[in-house]
Amino acid sequence: MFFAPVVRTRAGVPAFRSFDRNFERFVNEAFFGSGTAGATKLEQDDKAWKLSLDLPGVAREDLSISIEGAVVRIETRPEAPRRYKAAYELPQEIDVAATRAKLENGVLTLTLAKQQPVSKARQVEVQ
Repeated sequence: MFFAPVVRTRAGVPAFRSFDRNFERFVNEAFFGSGTAGATKLEQDDKAWKLSLDLPGVAREDLSISIEGAVVRIETRPEAPRRYKAAYELPQEIDVAATRAKLENGVLTLTLAKQQPVSKARQVEVQ
């Protein structure tokens, strides 16, 4: 019996890895769903962020949006016909009281107000 070990060179390894990643991505999307919406758009101005997500087939009753600090979590109920779950972390805390959400024609639009930093500086009297 003749034994010849296979030696992989560094030049060939990245090609195999990219093929493996592409195949894994294909299988996950085909059998388990992509887990993300078709289109996500984020715009920003000095007072708020505007996040738009395509969520066709999702009803208002099935949608849950929670905000904790600078993290926005969007998910559907487990019984919903179309499942969606995502979390977005923004660079600044969100003012929950001034935040608005609107679902119209399969497009969820979140207007996330930026929380204005409160200065805790105090004046000290010089004696």
